[in-house]
Amino acid sequence: MAWRMTQLLLLALVAAARGAQPRISQARTDRLNVCMDAKHHKTKPGPEDKLHDQCSPWKKNACCSVNTSQEAHKDISYLYRFNWDHCGKMKPACKRHFIQDTCLYECSPNLGPWIQEVNQSWRKERFLNVPLCKEDCQIWWEDCRTSYTCKTNWHKGWNWTSGYNQCPVRAACHRFDFYFPTPAALCNEIWSHSYKVSNYGRGSGRCIQMWFDPAQGNPNEEVARFYAETTNSGAMPQGIGPLLLNLTQILQRWFLG
Repeated sequence: MAWRMTQLLLLALVAAARGAQPRISQARTDRLNVCMDAKHHKTKPGPEDKLHDQCSPWKKNACCSVNTSQEAHKDISYLYRFNWDHCGKMKPACKRHFIQDTCLYECSPNLGPWIQEVNQSWRKERFLNVPLCKEDCQIWWEDCRTSYTCKTNWHKGWNWTSGYNQCPVRAACHRFDFYFPTPAALCNEIWSHSYKVSNYGRGSGRCIQMWFDPAQGNPNEEVARFYAETTNSGAMPQGIGPLLLNLTQILQRWFLG
């Protein structure tokens, strides 16, 4: 009887472990050199020799088209009709980070380890908790802290009645450092945790660089390989530790009476 109960508990553990695996697209078997299934992304990455300005670092292998790269630099572009100047003119030093963020989102083929399925009308996949290098986050915050906004989460809650985003009623415009008191608050919260600021720095091979010199190669390829291999190595899924502890306690109570 005791052996039968042990078998049942072990089967329950295996089933729970499978259910706790990170949710990745069913069709996503390769996490390297892939494009998201989203609004403007290409189905497969490839060369785009004429990518525009800040998107040009990805020209050797990109998930974005030339047209998308051009639109990424425009105010209220056809991409998402997003108005960076919703609380007055955003400072150019700040806006360049949002352009670079858009280029990374649209063009990078190195975000596979963080792609998640979503049920949204305009995209089927997004990335979540991408480990952004701490310097990139720090500089982004420093260059934007004196610009103005009215929200902490820019993914939702806007007034779109004019055809582009405007501040919702009763949402007051304040400096960025009012809504985002720290670099981590900005990078982690502004796009619903698309990024998670890393403790690692540029060149570590452990964090994604928003900014890089293409003449030195794309450092994010190594980062994607590291996290893809880590995920595929059979690391214990989140939440399994407490489950193991509970099952161990059950077995102890069973055998000790």
